[in-house]
Amino acid sequence: METIEILRDKIGTAESLQSVVSTMKSLAAVSIQQLEGVIRSIDEYNRTVELGLQIALRNRPRRVQIVRPVLSDALGAVIIGSDQGMCGQFNEDIVSHAVEDMQQVGVEGAARAILAVGARTVAHLELAGLTLDDLLATPASPGTISPLVQQIAMQIERWQTERGFDRIFLYYNHRVSAGRYRPSAHRLLPMDAAWLERIAGRRWPTKMLPQIAMPWRPLISELIQQHILVVLNRVIVHSMMSEHTARMQSMQAAEQNIDERLEELRNRFRQTRQTAITAELLDIVSGFEILRSERDV
Repeated sequence: METIEILRDKIGTAESLQSVVSTMKSLAAVSIQQLEGVIRSIDEYNRTVELGLQIALRNRPRRVQIVRPVLSDALGAVIIGSDQGMCGQFNEDIVSHAVEDMQQVGVEGAARAILAVGARTVAHLELAGLTLDDLLATPASPGTISPLVQQIAMQIERWQTERGFDRIFLYYNHRVSAGRYRPSAHRLLPMDAAWLERIAGRRWPTKMLPQIAMPWRPLISELIQQHILVVLNRVIVHSMMSEHTARMQSMQAAEQNIDERLEELRNRFRQTRQTAITAELLDIVSGFEILRSERDV
């Protein structure tokens, strides 16, 4: 039978756990707010890159194709998960989505290379029978996003130059609302030729068109590189926000379970204490009755 002391210890442990869960939920909310600011900065920079592309594309010879033809079926996949746990089905969701998408594309074996971001994806990838080319750590904070982007960009360049990969896909969880995310795929390379044409055909926001002081080809090449970096930054930030969203959902579920457990423990504590008090009162009454009986004798 549980004693009052044992129940008091259990209540204390549950209350401590409740405090930890509440703190983790608050930290996740603060992290999401910070990352929302990062997304706004990325979008602002992306607008500048697209304006540059718009002018550069207008200055190229009309029949020149910017997107080179795909010469190989080989595919490089960057799958972004998490290093930390307590985020529900976050890693399982994105790995399942990536595996399903690659099966639909029809790429197998040597024609496929995988770069995983986040140690928690490894077990799910191995379970799916996929072999990793490399594993990178997820950013611990917004300030460590840029080094990861550079590492991914270098791996993509190696795939292109050393293995002739023409297709690069990014798989990540995209945050769609305050409490929801969805597994997503983004074709990084080859670039969408129709999208480039839409960029070129946009109306310039002012009456004055800027002049280009350098050859159009290296300018477009540099702007496309900047666009690729923008995309990598954006998907990483969205993955981080989705991870924190998933963690908040897990913490909310844990918080509810702890609240229910605490209510149960407190009820048992009150019942046990009342039983102990009643037993003590009965002992006192019994002792009093015995003393009175002895006195009457």
